[in-house]
Amino acid sequence: MADAEEYVIETQDLTKKYNSFLAVDALNLKIKKGEVFGFLGPNGAGKTTSIKMMVSLLKPTSGRVLINGEKIGKAEKGKIGVCPQDLVIWDDLTCEENLYFMGDMYEVPRKITKERVKKLLGDLKLFDKVKTLAAQLSGGMKRRLNLAMALIHDPEILVLDEPSVGMDPQSRLVLWDYIQSLSKKKGKTVILTTHLMEEADRLSDRIAIIDHGKLLLLDTPENLKKKIGRGDIIEMQLSNTEMNKKVVNLMKSIKGIEEVNEIKGRVSVRALDAVSKLPKMIDSIEKIGINILNTSIRRNTLEDVFIYLTGRGLRE
Repeated sequence: MADAEEYVIETQDLTKKYNSFLAVDALNLKIKKGEVFGFLGPNGAGKTTSIKMMVSLLKPTSGRVLINGEKIGKAEKGKIGVCPQDLVIWDDLTCEENLYFMGDMYEVPRKITKERVKKLLGDLKLFDKVKTLAAQLSGGMKRRLNLAMALIHDPEILVLDEPSVGMDPQSRLVLWDYIQSLSKKKGKTVILTTHLMEEADRLSDRIAIIDHGKLLLLDTPENLKKKIGRGDIIEMQLSNTEMNKKVVNLMKSIKGIEEVNEIKGRVSVRALDAVSKLPKMIDSIEKIGINILNTSIRRNTLEDVFIYLTGRGLRE
């Protein structure tokens, strides 16, 4: 068991109610110093509400949040940086002016701000845009500027809400490398919410999956994939998707099938030694007069884990 000092954030029975609606239900989390902590859940699961309470933007109905062992109300607010999904930048200011403005808000000395502006814009591949108005930046550049603004006061904890939304693949890779460097090289604690499973899997040291305000599971991405759902996944696309449910029920009757679901218009079957079971599966489907357009076999993914736990896709 880790010592309390290793945890930078701890939630204790954190609860939020809106009249009779229970948005967050006695959430207990311990987030380690210097880790990238993935926070996943379907839309409406309670992620945003939980994070707002963690960073003191929302008062809990009951329970409490500790930062470095202190109640959040007593913690220094400058310890936290928030990079929201909805961009918070001033279009009529240049990149450096946006950063100076944020530095002034956090009362960072101008000399220090000047050094950080140069470093942040360089690290985030924006140095040639120093004098460019924010309004003239591409969507991906605006996202990177937004991240720089969340870091200008050098926070200990960084909250990233959908940091790569709308980015092209190249910009996304630049951002991912930078996020990893914040954790691994600078020791910052990063809380990451995302709808991109690849992003969560690649960046997160540990992942918490919540739904209906409750914590379902918390572990490393690899352990989650090992614990939940044994075997490989066979995906079948039928010529008539109206037959999907019939095939799902048929597959459940075959011995050795671990799990069957209908996902995104396809029949998804989990089985140990899936390749050896495939001929029997195909034969049983064709015998009832249903045609299979295509079949694929793949290994268990984080998205499979998520659907197994919540019964829904990440964006549902």
